[in-house]
Amino acid sequence: MVKAVVLGASGGIGQPLSLLLKASPLIDELALYDVVNTPGVTADLSHISSVAKISGYLPKEDGLKNALTGADIVVIPAGIPRKPGMTRDDLFKINAGIVRDLAKGIAEFSPKAFTLVISNPVNSTVPIAAEVFKAAGVFDPKRLFGVTTLDVVRAETFTQEYSGQKDPSKATVPVIGGHSGETIVPLFSKVSPSFDIPADKYEALVKRVQFGGDEVVAAKDGAGSATLSMAYAGFRFSEAVIRASKGEKGVVEPTFVYLPGVPGGDAIAQATGVDFFSTPVELGPSGVEKAINVLDGVTEREQKLLAACVEGLKGNIEKGVEFVKNPPPK
Repeated sequence: MVKAVVLGASGGIGQPLSLLLKASPLIDELALYDVVNTPGVTADLSHISSVAKISGYLPKEDGLKNALTGADIVVIPAGIPRKPGMTRDDLFKINAGIVRDLAKGIAEFSPKAFTLVISNPVNSTVPIAAEVFKAAGVFDPKRLFGVTTLDVVRAETFTQEYSGQKDPSKATVPVIGGHSGETIVPLFSKVSPSFDIPADKYEALVKRVQFGGDEVVAAKDGAGSATLSMAYAGFRFSEAVIRASKGEKGVVEPTFVYLPGVPGGDAIAQATGVDFFSTPVELGPSGVEKAINVLDGVTEREQKLLAACVEGLKGNIEKGVEFVKNPPPK
């Protein structure tokens, strides 16, 4: 039996993510939680003829407790979306408080669940969740993930003409670092099966992977951000975690993790100088079984990208930790 929970299920990411999870044969029970509209979303999805039994909750009548109790995997897309001209960092003040409060609920009602954070800015919200779990005495770094899969999905899609894959997801394109702008580092030198990026296309391709979200915000004329592709990416990573938890071997996905707390993470932490970093990890029944170091042998161009990434990440991580340790006045 696998119980999955979506916190923020009524939003732009939450609804399509909940749809995909409801359709998954790997999930037996799906609980939805949000501050508004959850009963309607739940009723709509309940008509789908798939395995998962579905329930929906609002904050009243212990809704968060009822949603989380017995959870195996909790996915958090809750928060406000990015608006035109707004950076992921601008979202921080609002989304940080939302993630902090939801993490407190997880710590109390489902401390052993795999926690997948989608809420932006991931570079700061994952450290926030970690600090909440530490304070509650339930932090297991192997079970806390920042979902950076959208960066990988974009890299696979944008390089399809060079990889030659009919299904672009069949190409492995490592994307490491963080989940915003320059902290996103696609390692085109490490693609598998190998293919070459033309020198005159390289810089634009890197920028497109790093700032692909801006394309969507602009195309939606300020009416939204990358909700559907993010829901797909969140679902893809959720299924990977579930498949590995059921014993499937060889499941490897990049994700933003607390390096000192996962096997193999110390070497990456020493090389980068940061404690949180997105890197390919091998998943297993207990979460992260091994962080895979792909830093050796990167090109000079990629080293420059990494330097900019680490500089940005340090501030993002500190901001998240500081938010929990010294909360802003209400």
